[in-house]
Amino acid sequence: MNLSTLPIYIIDAFTDELFKGNQAAIVPLERWLSESMMQSIASENNLSETAFFVKNDKGIYEIRWFSPLTEIAFCGHATLASAYVIFNYFGEKGTIRFWAKAVNTIDVYKGEGGLIEMSFPNRVPEKLTEIPQALQTGFSIAPIEFYKNQQAYFAIYANEEDVKNVVPDLEKLKTLAPFDAVVTAPSIEYDFISRYFWPANGGVEDPVTGSIHAGLAPFWAKRLGKETLIALQASKRTGILYCRVSDERIFISGTCTEYLVGNITLAHED
Repeated sequence: MNLSTLPIYIIDAFTDELFKGNQAAIVPLERWLSESMMQSIASENNLSETAFFVKNDKGIYEIRWFSPLTEIAFCGHATLASAYVIFNYFGEKGTIRFWAKAVNTIDVYKGEGGLIEMSFPNRVPEKLTEIPQALQTGFSIAPIEFYKNQQAYFAIYANEEDVKNVVPDLEKLKTLAPFDAVVTAPSIEYDFISRYFWPANGGVEDPVTGSIHAGLAPFWAKRLGKETLIALQASKRTGILYCRVSDERIFISGTCTEYLVGNITLAHED
């Protein structure tokens, strides 16, 4: 039996404090592993996301994201964490480019003070006229409006206390698969807050969800009449996201804190 090792980095994304934000495991590769192996590693890590990337011959980082349960089409916090690893351990400076099948290219820029900005497609949600029963009854506090984009259902509340206090019915929300559910409201200290539930795709509540802000940011930009916004994801760990909105792209920025650098040991039979 031969043993091989892979580097692994665990990064707290969208925070400058250890043990806050959202953890992501980052595994750089020289070539792709099998899907089953990547899923096994992600399940073993048991974090909301494990990201794998391979730099192709055009200098673009092809990236894939796995929750403990399944491959995810689009993940913001693990992209932020991957960029942090590339900027700090792979000698890249300025702007790097990721590519993923579901979202095409994601340009990432490292600015002043450690802030890393990601360029996402604009995924503004549309208002629902027909609301699934599981969504209507899936929260302990009734939302005032419902929207939907490519990723999730949006439950809109009038105030941030409702978002902080709402209890999801996870069994009902699970029936909305493949879509997740985000609850959101305007905020006093920030521009808006949110919480994200994904029982069908990853777990109970995601600590910080960068990808959903490609929908939240344009929604609240229009409602609040602002192009730049600061968002709080009000999970137990919390996270801060800096958002900038244009017609075609949504720019989401954040900081990262490094938790662990190590190796994964894989066994290969002869």
